[in-house]
Formats: sequence, C-alpha cells, structure tokens
Amino acid sequence: MDFLLDAIIPPAMAQAAGAAQPSPWQPIIMLGVFFLIFWFFLIRPQMKRAKEHRELLSQLAKGDEVLTSGGILGRIDALTDLYVTIEIADNVRIRVQKQSISAVLPKGTIKAA
Repeated sequence: MDFLLDAIIPPAMAQAAGAAQPSPWQPIIMLGVFFLIFWFFLIRPQMKRAKEHRELLSQLAKGDEVLTSGGILGRIDALTDLYVTIEIADNVRIRVQKQSISAVLPKGTIKAA
C-alpha cells in the first residue's frame, strides 16, 4: 500500500512541502500591489473625470449651447446654483439639474443640427 502512495506523492515532495514556510510579508505585499493597480486603473481616472466635470459646470454662462446627459440640446436661458433653464425651441424652456449638463457645445451647433 505504501508503494502506491509513494507513486502518487513522491516522498521528497512531501518532505519539502513541510519544510518550507512562506514569508509573512507576502500577503501584505500582494495586497499593496493590488491596491496600486486598482488606484491607477479605476480610482485615479474617475477622480480626473469628476474634476473636469466640476470645472465644466463652474464655467457655464447664459447663452452657452449645451448637451444634457439625456441627449437634450439647447441654449442656457437662466442659471442658479442647482438648476439650469434651457431653451430647446422657440418659447420652449425646460429646467434641469446643473449636474445633468454633460457638454458645452461650440456656438452655432443648434442651427447646424
């Protein structure tokens, strides 16, 4: 019976497995590496996009042509701290949250569309 067990698991491998002990720092180092990868590929780009969006919202002015996140194209008619009134057609105005503005378009985009 020992012969079959020795054929499946060689005695040298069984002895070596018990003798070597892993470093206690290895899991901590791997956790650090995973955190750095997560930071550079997910957190940092998202923070950059959020900063650019905040700058875009702070520079809005009356008369700017904008695109909302819902796909509505219009010209800013009035601004408050939280809301923007957008004229989407002659005498048709809607009020949307300022955060829903996704892009400021070049002048004349509405006429070209």
